Amino acid sequence: MNQTEVKPQELILALSKGRIFEETIPLLKEAGITVLEDPETSRKLILPTNKPQVRVIIVRATDVPTYVQYGAADFGVAGKDVLQENGNTGLYQPIDLQIAKCRLSVAVRNGFDYENAIRQGMRLRVASKYVQAAREHFAKKGIHVDIIKLYGSMELAPLVGLSDVIVDLVSTGNTLKANNLVEVEQIQEITSRLIVNQASLKLKRQMLQPILDAFKAASAEPEPDQQTV
Repeated sequence: MNQTEVKPQELILALSKGRIFEETIPLLKEAGITVLEDPETSRKLILPTNKPQVRVIIVRATDVPTYVQYGAADFGVAGKDVLQENGNTGLYQPIDLQIAKCRLSVAVRNGFDYENAIRQGMRLRVASKYVQAAREHFAKKGIHVDIIKLYGSMELAPLVGLSDVIVDLVSTGNTLKANNLVEVEQIQEITSRLIVNQASLKLKRQMLQPILDAFKAASAEPEPDQQTV
């Protein structure tokens, strides 16, 4: 079968490389599913599993909701940050998987008096790829900001004078420390959620439900958050 073809009786799971992929693997195993190739070493973008009817596609983290929303994937795993930032609608979110935990935070160059800048109502230059979240956060504080959208190397922006602060995901804080930055404010905790295409949920429920049940049990979430974004 050609790699780009998708059979109606198949289930397609959209994942991104890195922490989300690595931390989803144990959940898949609870559902009896093993991914047969490593995306870090394989050149394939569609990976087989031990279940012929289940395949995994590897896409950018920001693209996972789009693939699920338009039915190119039946379900996927995406961070809360991605879901909020992209404002994707019509996605069923049955489970907060409690994986790939981190936080969305404000960080500045070591020595920058952030508290004083806030008190004085200073207009801040904010570098972030989370434009919506950054804008909403500072609007709630009544702080005027100029948002500079970047897609990577966020820590560089304050060091070369491009921005006063950055809004970015923080896990251990080691990257900030290595670049002489300090975390000054936490905006929100971030985890990854299982998202499901609503048409797939209706048409392929018999195939999907055992996987959803296994994911729910493995994530030990007492009550599913059945909402759409």
